[in-house]
Amino acid sequence: MQPDALTASWSRRMERQTGPLYLSIVEALSEAIRSGELQEGDRLPTQRHLATALRVDLTTVTRAFTEARRRGLVDATVGRGSFVRAGAGALRWRQDGRSVMDMTMNMPPALTDPSLERLMAEGIARLLKRQDLNVLMSYRLTGGSAEERAAGALWLEPLLGRRDPGEVLVVPGAQSAMTAVLSTWTQPGDSLLAEFCTYPGLRALAAQLGLVLSGVEMDAEGMRPDALDEACARTRPRLIYCNPTIQNPTTATMGLARREAILAVARRHGVMILEDDPYGLLLQTRLPALAALEPRRVFYVGTMAKVLSPGLRTAFLVVADPDHATRITAALRATSLTNAGLLTGLTAQWIRGGQAASVLQGIRQESAARQTLAREVLGDAPCAHPEGLHVWLLLPPQWSSAAFVGYVRNQGLALVPSEVFTVQGRPPERVRVALGAAPDRASLLTSLDAIAAALQHRRIPGYEEVV
Repeated sequence: MQPDALTASWSRRMERQTGPLYLSIVEALSEAIRSGELQEGDRLPTQRHLATALRVDLTTVTRAFTEARRRGLVDATVGRGSFVRAGAGALRWRQDGRSVMDMTMNMPPALTDPSLERLMAEGIARLLKRQDLNVLMSYRLTGGSAEERAAGALWLEPLLGRRDPGEVLVVPGAQSAMTAVLSTWTQPGDSLLAEFCTYPGLRALAAQLGLVLSGVEMDAEGMRPDALDEACARTRPRLIYCNPTIQNPTTATMGLARREAILAVARRHGVMILEDDPYGLLLQTRLPALAALEPRRVFYVGTMAKVLSPGLRTAFLVVADPDHATRITAALRATSLTNAGLLTGLTAQWIRGGQAASVLQGIRQESAARQTLAREVLGDAPCAHPEGLHVWLLLPPQWSSAAFVGYVRNQGLALVPSEVFTVQGRPPERVRVALGAAPDRASLLTSLDAIAAALQHRRIPGYEEVV
C-alpha cells in the first residue's frame, strides 16, 4: 500500500478509537496487519511523515512505534527504517486487539552491537566470493564438509578439548541430532532416562520412537547420582539423556564432582549418555562437558540456536566413537537428509573469522543484563542462572502453574507451564519465563512488571482459569 493511502486508512481507523493518541496509532497499525493491508517485511512510512500525515506530534508517533516494537509488531534498523516484523501477522490476539508478548521460546536476545543483520549481509557477500552459489544451494554431504566439521570442532574446543573433526557431524538443529542418536541407539520399548523435568523436545521424540521415558530426581545441581543409580538398576536403560549446564527448565548446573559422579554411575551400569549442551558456551568460566571427561561414553550435541541464532539451523553432533559416525550419518540421511548449505557455510565462516565469538560475547552481556532485571523485579524466589536465558519461576501458594499461565495470557503474556517439562508425577508449581524473546530491555521490563503484578493477584477461592 502506498504511504498516502496507508496514512488515510490509519486516520479513518483512529477516528473510531478512544484513549491516548499513541495507542490509537498502534491499534491502526495492528488492524492494518490483521487485514492484510500490511504484510510481514513491509517498510513503514517514516515517523516524521506519519506525524505530518496524521497531524500529530512527532513524539506521539515515536511513542507509538516504541509500543509497537514492545508488542512485536515492528522491527527498526538504524539507517533503514521500520518494518512489519516477521511473524506479526500470525500473532494471537485478544478481542480487545492487544497482542501477546511471547515468552515461551528460549532464544538468545537480539543484538544491535554487533548487528546480526550487518554480519549476515557482509558474511553472505564474503561467502559468495569464496564458494559457488549453486554448490551452496544444492544438496549437501550429510554430516557436513570436512571444512565445516573442522569449524565445529574448533567452536566446541573450549568445552570438549581437541576432538578429531571426523567425530563431528554438522546437523540441521539439535532435534535432528537427537533423533539420529536415539533412532540408531534404541529400539521401541527401550528404557530412556532423563531429568525429572526435562526438555519437551525429548519427551516428544521418545513418544515418537516408542521409548519408555523415566524421570530421575534432581537437586540444585541437577540429576542426582544416587537416584540415577537406582533408576539404572530398576529400568536397565539403553541411554541416559541429560542437560548438565543451565538445565532446561530448572537452570541447575552440575559442578565438576557431580559430572564425574554421573559418569561413574553410567560406567558402572554400562550405559551411554546423550549430553544436550545448548548453553555451555554462555558461561564465562566454562565447565568441561561430560564428553570431555569421558569421550567414549557420551554423544554430545551443541547447537548454535541458543548462543548465536536459531535461524542458522546449525548444530554439531560429536559421536562417542569414530565407528559410530557411519551409523549415525545414515540415520541423519534418513531423517533430515542434509543441512542447509548457505547457513552452514556462513556459520563455519563466522567461526573461523571471529564473528561468532563476537556475537556470543554480546549475547552473554545482554543475557546477564536481562537476568539482573529479572532478579530486581521478581526477587530471589525464581530458579535462575546469572548467565542463562530463562527463569524457572516459583509461584506463590495461591497459584497453580496452569492457572497462572492462563491468567497472564489474558494480560498479554505467554509463559510455559511446568507440566510441559514434567516426565512423570505431579508437576511443580512453577512456570518458565524466557527472557530473550523481548525485543529490548524496556519491553522485557514491562513484561516482568506484569508478571510481578500477577504474582501478587489474590485469586478467588475455588477459581480455576480455563485455558
